[in-house]
Amino acid sequence: MAARNRRGRRGRAAEREEPEFDERVVHIARTAKVQKGGRRFHFRAVVVVGDNAGSVGVGIGKARDVPDAIRKGRDRAIKNMHHIPVVGTTIPHEVRTRFSAAEVMLKPASRGTGVIAGGGVRAVVEAAGIKDILTKSLGSSNILNVVRATMQALDELKSPEEEARRRGRPVEAVMPFWRQADVRQES
Repeated sequence: MAARNRRGRRGRAAEREEPEFDERVVHIARTAKVQKGGRRFHFRAVVVVGDNAGSVGVGIGKARDVPDAIRKGRDRAIKNMHHIPVVGTTIPHEVRTRFSAAEVMLKPASRGTGVIAGGGVRAVVEAAGIKDILTKSLGSSNILNVVRATMQALDELKSPEEEARRRGRPVEAVMPFWRQADVRQES
């Protein structure tokens, strides 16, 4: 009985399988706090987690050592995952979003273009499973704000099905023009 109690809830949690996520550490910052005995260092880790199938999350972890900060960031990113509408291998429409002083522009790209993005934007977009996209980071280069602006931009995307329902039109009428040719070939 003692062995069973020692294992407790942790034992059952370990038995459950966690889905496999694509985890990327985007940035690690060292902060210092000056106290009587000298400087105390802490670390902040910005972590992006995605399933490469349209879901992505961003988390920030703070701790006295780097591995703990990364673990906390990963846990927060998994809790804050959002579903992103994807059309084929790209996004359904262009979007431009501002978070603080960082501005991000995301444009759909034709198949085979690849991910044209830098730093934090690339990490978020690749973790979401988007294969073809054009991006531009404008304004501030603060990596945390760029990552948050990218997440906000991805949250603003609307799926063609959702937009067709809202407008009361057939899905083919609101489908992006590069996707309409694919739909015609399939039928």
